[in-house]
Amino acid sequence: MPRVKTDAEPIRFLNRFTVDENGGLTIFGIFIFMAMAMLAGIAVDYSNLITAKTQLQVTSDIVAHAALYNRDTKSRDDAKTAALSLINASMPGSRYGIVITEQDIVFGKYDYDTEIFTLDENSKSAVLVTTSRLRTKSNAVMSYLLQLVGSKDWEVSVQSVAVTFRPTCFREGFVANGIVDIQSNNSFMNGFCIHSNTNVSLNNNNTFESGTVVSMPDTGTIDLPGSGWELNEGLQAALRDGAYRLRIVNKLASTISSLTSYSSSLRPSYITSPTIEYRSLSKYTPADFVQGRIHILNCTSASIEANAVIQNVVIVANCPIALGNNVVLENAVLATTDTSSKSVKSPQGLRLGKNDNCAKGGGAQILSLGSMDFAAALEMYGSQLIADQNIAFTANANGIQGASIIAGGTIDGTSNMEMGFCGTGMENNFEAEYFRLAR
Repeated sequence: MPRVKTDAEPIRFLNRFTVDENGGLTIFGIFIFMAMAMLAGIAVDYSNLITAKTQLQVTSDIVAHAALYNRDTKSRDDAKTAALSLINASMPGSRYGIVITEQDIVFGKYDYDTEIFTLDENSKSAVLVTTSRLRTKSNAVMSYLLQLVGSKDWEVSVQSVAVTFRPTCFREGFVANGIVDIQSNNSFMNGFCIHSNTNVSLNNNNTFESGTVVSMPDTGTIDLPGSGWELNEGLQAALRDGAYRLRIVNKLASTISSLTSYSSSLRPSYITSPTIEYRSLSKYTPADFVQGRIHILNCTSASIEANAVIQNVVIVANCPIALGNNVVLENAVLATTDTSSKSVKSPQGLRLGKNDNCAKGGGAQILSLGSMDFAAALEMYGSQLIADQNIAFTANANGIQGASIIAGGTIDGTSNMEMGFCGTGMENNFEAEYFRLAR
């Protein structure tokens, strides 16, 4: 018998439809998909933003370091130009637009305690660099998926501050490209530093106070006798890994050349007369040197008599210089362009600087493009030796009040030394700037 449709059937159908759960997960899945797509969009775009910021930071760091490094020897504008020349290697304009201009590089001074940068375009001690990707530059960081919800791009700007510093080892200590060879019965006081870019060699019975540094690229290469760890008190605590580029040695020739000019920025304050004294003697007494003046020696060899006290002069020679017994240099620079194995030598008793308990002034510096050799009883007070080649000194050296010895070759010291950290009274020593990021 045929089925007869009644008016109640549409009602029953609607009732079934309202309680039917078939396909419900499909709708829920659509919402989950949309949520996941939004999260994925945020993740992709955020990752892109972090990548862009990192690129800007790396570029900013590179430019800051280059600008400050070049400012050491170049004008402000030339230093900026040299730094900007590196941009294409990291963020070429064809891809990233203009991320930095000359105006984004400013020189000044940086206070570590307050973290404040103060603008001073004549400064060589710090630089602030800003890199950015902005809408006004038409190089803002584009979003991908978030454009669908109206977030088209982001503006990003980062800064770097690079500063100069002077490693303590170069201020007071022994620093050499080659081996630093120290024998026995030596005492090194708190703050003193021994560094080799090769390795340090020690005998026994040396003492290293707390705060002393003994460093080399690999402390595992230190050269010691079999009982060296037990018989060198404080050595293990003093050891550090590290290497330095000896910038002061690399610029030694230009430093010596600069000392022949009264207008040089390296001229010591005790040189008060622009008159240059020229000498061509082979033997010198204190009377041959006029205090307050620069002296240029043209010679095949030169010597300074025993017991001479040389004060308030700069002496630049082109030959080996022999210092007699017990010569004293105070407020004096002695430099030679001679490259021989004993370009500066002394038999015994050479005293550099005033024994003035680290007071300001009074120090002396000896510079040589060759090697230096000093016999017993070398004394150094707020003073410095720099040689392009080697420096050797024998027993009973005393640098308890400030000694800086820097060699492009080796440093060879024997026994019974006392070397300590002064911290002051070294203001006339020659130093080269090093560079690092402050933030």
